[in-house]
Amino acid sequence: MIIERLAKELGLKVSYVRATVELIDEGNTIPFIARYRKEVTGGMSDVVLRELEERLTYFRNLEERKQEVIRLIEEQGKLTEELREEILSADVLQRVEDLYKPYRQKKATRASKAREKGLEPLAVIIRLMEQTEGTPLEAAMPFVCHDPELIEAGKGAATAEEALAGAADIVAEGIAEDADLIQAVRKKTFEEGQLVSEAADPEESTVYDMYYDYSEALSKIPNHRVLAINRGEKEKKLKVKVKAPVESILNMLKKQVIRNEKSIFLELMEATVEDAYKRLMAPSIERELRNQLTERAEKDAVKVFDKNTESLLMTPPVKGARVLAIDPGYRTGCKVTVLDETGKLLAYTTIYPTEPKRDIAGATKTILALIEKYKANVIAIGNGTASRETEIFIADLIRQSGIKDLQYTIVNEAGASIYSASKLAAEEYPDLDVTTKGAMSIGRRLQDPLAELVKIPPRHIGVGQYQHDINQGLLDEALTKVVEDCVNRVGVDLNTASPSLLSYIAGINSTIAKNIVAYREEKGRFRDRSELKQVPRLGEKTFKQCAGFMRISDGSNPFDATAVHPESYQAAELMLEKLNIDKSEIAKGGAKQIEQKIAETYGSLDKLAEVLDIGKMTLADIVSEIKKPARDPREGMPPVVFRSDVLSIEDLKPDMELTGTVRNVVDFGAFVDIGVKVDGLVHISQLSHKFVKNPMDVVSVGDTVKVKVLSVDPEKQRVSLTMKL
Repeated sequence: MIIERLAKELGLKVSYVRATVELIDEGNTIPFIARYRKEVTGGMSDVVLRELEERLTYFRNLEERKQEVIRLIEEQGKLTEELREEILSADVLQRVEDLYKPYRQKKATRASKAREKGLEPLAVIIRLMEQTEGTPLEAAMPFVCHDPELIEAGKGAATAEEALAGAADIVAEGIAEDADLIQAVRKKTFEEGQLVSEAADPEESTVYDMYYDYSEALSKIPNHRVLAINRGEKEKKLKVKVKAPVESILNMLKKQVIRNEKSIFLELMEATVEDAYKRLMAPSIERELRNQLTERAEKDAVKVFDKNTESLLMTPPVKGARVLAIDPGYRTGCKVTVLDETGKLLAYTTIYPTEPKRDIAGATKTILALIEKYKANVIAIGNGTASRETEIFIADLIRQSGIKDLQYTIVNEAGASIYSASKLAAEEYPDLDVTTKGAMSIGRRLQDPLAELVKIPPRHIGVGQYQHDINQGLLDEALTKVVEDCVNRVGVDLNTASPSLLSYIAGINSTIAKNIVAYREEKGRFRDRSELKQVPRLGEKTFKQCAGFMRISDGSNPFDATAVHPESYQAAELMLEKLNIDKSEIAKGGAKQIEQKIAETYGSLDKLAEVLDIGKMTLADIVSEIKKPARDPREGMPPVVFRSDVLSIEDLKPDMELTGTVRNVVDFGAFVDIGVKVDGLVHISQLSHKFVKNPMDVVSVGDTVKVKVLSVDPEKQRVSLTMKL
């Protein structure tokens, strides 16, 4: 049943879903399944596979909870066949919990105390509403207790009024715990209710001013506003509540609960319905809906993080660059490092071009000497404190020096301080101070963003919205999967990769990653992928998962430099033999003519796949790799934007057209670096001439975009941009 439901929900073939679930249950990783089991999955991407895995976990947890609830109710001797069927047919966890609510163990309530007084039968009479003669008090008289000791012990009602009130409490609890009524009230509250916020102190001006007297429909409020209001409430700047359509809900409940308008209990039942809703249902349902809004907003925020982090990690490396990296600062100066093409530290120092020293001449002399000595051709400036002043200094230096082809770029330094103060950084560079490590990290982010950013906990990379307001466990889990998918998509050089990078490869944990590096340091370079099996704790199962993502340049087997998995080597070699292609061509840059030879010899890839007895999708991947070994998927991403001059916010004028880099994408638009101190905002309404539901449908972090200035507010340091050119 779970398989069929997954297939329907995700729009996939049942056979592919069943086979994929089997692969997951066997312990295969998502990157491995996505890359090397395409025939089995029908070519599902890692994104679809992640979603399938997530929903599979949800449905399995749902089934487990159903069985648990059935067991708990059965132990109470209250399970009917009808209730069992209702629980088993529930399609969401919320419905299961609603059905379980009347049977859940709870603290003493007004209704439970009334039951102890023996008033359950009177409650049944009231709820049925069949009595049309007499008065409610007369109907309650038979349930009055005349034993003072029982009354004293709370085992009986002393008066008809007390009996009636107690029975009404039992009826109210029954109404409030009716699963169908709960569902109806929840639906109506969500569809017609509003989220309302007001100032905790109207006299205090805060960033939450716009929410001081605010209301929006629960069904329409966007996720980013939910998180903003939640934050304001958490900081005690806002008071927030759900405003439900009370009258509408009460009318609906009365229609469903009141069975006989002529009953003597009509007035009592109307009051009891109100009590059931206002005292018992409304608080919990409103709490649930707030939680649901928050959960939905958090999931959406995590998706924003996912997408932005992926775009940032997949930024193309700047190959062949000798980088002079600057971590800007004021009082303590700007830390400078010089890195060769491989990221090796060549030199480091400190300059003071900013306040309070403002030693422009000394800083210029130092930078020019480093550039000349180490042939640095790119300057990377961190975007933190004093970044703007440092950028102006570097732009002036480039202009005045006249050095040809010298350019600079601004690098997002989010998390650099986290890395530089980490245990990992201390292990990598025990003799360097924290600030120098931070400057190195900035330079290496330009040279190979993926290899450097994996050293930082993903949530500190800083691309998203409200990252500190959402469930950190949820965020960490999701972002770790994104990093894992990116690393495996690109692959790693087995002989140079750091333990941080290796630990994200399919099947590899941090212990095995350290063992790989230790083996490499002791035995020397890996010459063959099969050598991995000699690494402690890296067994056959792990080898199968990780081998295809490990690359060995200039190894003993040219296939090791490609994404071809060792399990396919035999088929790949047979193919080369049949096509009369020498394996050495792979090492020389690829067998460029392979597709032409397939067409000439076999007519089509399908025919060759039959001959080799291999899946068509797997064969297509092998052919692609042999044609262009280990092609970097980041090559198709937008390149880094380099600058040689600088603008100030005062230079900006409406209608000015500029080129910028997307730094962050949020629910309400995108922030673009156009070379001034602050990133300009392209509001969602300005992203395209067409209607845009989600900014991520139009832009991603790292995109190079053309924008036009709409308005500039130098005082508030705000720039509004448009992409409607």
